Amino acid sequence: MIRQYDEYDIDALMKIWLDTNIQTHNFISSDYWCSNYDMVRKILPYAEIYVYQDDSVKQIIGFIGLNGNYIEGVFVKETMQSKGIGKMLLDYVKNFKTTLTLIVYQKNKKAIRFYLREKFSIQSENVDDNTEEKEFIMVWNRQI
Repeated sequence: MIRQYDEYDIDALMKIWLDTNIQTHNFISSDYWCSNYDMVRKILPYAEIYVYQDDSVKQIIGFIGLNGNYIEGVFVKETMQSKGIGKMLLDYVKNFKTTLTLIVYQKNKKAIRFYLREKFSIQSENVDDNTEEKEFIMVWNRQI
């Protein structure tokens, strides 16, 4: 089930955020993610967040965070990836957004394939000042 974030979810979300970033972005030092943990924990509740919860075990499996039309991230537990949960979260927000943008590291090939399959297009590229990694800026627009 997908539902809106609740303040009691923060510990589960932060564990998924940290574990997923370290696992997915193995080209960036895990120290980078660990050093940003406290700041993300502080600002995360201000985002528009939807969680995917496995109701049979009452456990959060993944979440999507938005800031307006900008996707801050789609995070799914490593053991539950490639099972359609990220797509369900994305489809959920596509129901009430007409445009979505995001930034993805160019070395994150799996995420790029996922977003291209979900009808996002690459608009431009950039370099992340914090990591010095190349990124793509991607956009999705609802077809009328």
